[in-house]
Amino acid sequence: MTAGLRLYWQYTLASIRSQMQYRASFIMLTFGHLLATGTEFVALWALFDRFGAIAGWMLPEVALFYGLGNISFAIAEGIARGFDMFAPLVKRGDFDRILLRPRSTIFQIGASEFQLMRIGRLSQGLAALIWGAAALNLAWSAGRVLLVAWTILCGAALFSGLFVLQATTAFWTTESLEVWNTVTYGGVQTAQYPLTLYEDWFRQFFTYLIPLAAVTYFPALAILGKADPLGTSLAFQAIIPVAGLAFLALSAVLWQVGVRHYHSTGS
Repeated sequence: MTAGLRLYWQYTLASIRSQMQYRASFIMLTFGHLLATGTEFVALWALFDRFGAIAGWMLPEVALFYGLGNISFAIAEGIARGFDMFAPLVKRGDFDRILLRPRSTIFQIGASEFQLMRIGRLSQGLAALIWGAAALNLAWSAGRVLLVAWTILCGAALFSGLFVLQATTAFWTTESLEVWNTVTYGGVQTAQYPLTLYEDWFRQFFTYLIPLAAVTYFPALAILGKADPLGTSLAFQAIIPVAGLAFLALSAVLWQVGVRHYHSTGS
């Protein structure tokens, strides 16, 4: 375990050093990423400035949803980027080299790329979270801080699991299917709003099939101290983020199925 963590840290440092070779480019990319994601919150602000509230939800409350979802997604994008860029390895037959190495394939792909520029989305989501909490005058007890950290951890696991599943399909398709963007990048857009604003079939999809609600909507209610219109209890809201970890574990199992299915190009 210790050796694995040490190796992962070495991979991460190597990736960061490579990105720092062109620091001006890195700064511009990070700042550009911050501005691009920042416009999403500006659009959110414009919407609430026009209507005041939507189905009883105020902008500071939605800012909490926005912050939790974007922080989690930024972490997943940073640490699981290797899976998002996996399809060309299968197409070129370069996955053969991964199979010959002593470390697990999921470890090697996961550690192959660490994108530090995702700090732009992370900092922007953190700013929205802090602003929303301040506007609501939330009292930051130890339990509430732990619940925020727990939610972000499980949310990052869920989005990482989606990236793993996206890469897994490449064993059959040899291409990264764009449909996955509807549940990765589309998922983080969905997480920016309370679940009760969506149609019933949509809520069920992002609760039972892709448990996005488990790492955004339900724990956010517990953080806000707000009763759930859907009738869930506080204990359920605090525990349910574990579904994100379970989703990542299931994705890892399906990844192994894909590895066993892999056939080299022979090149």
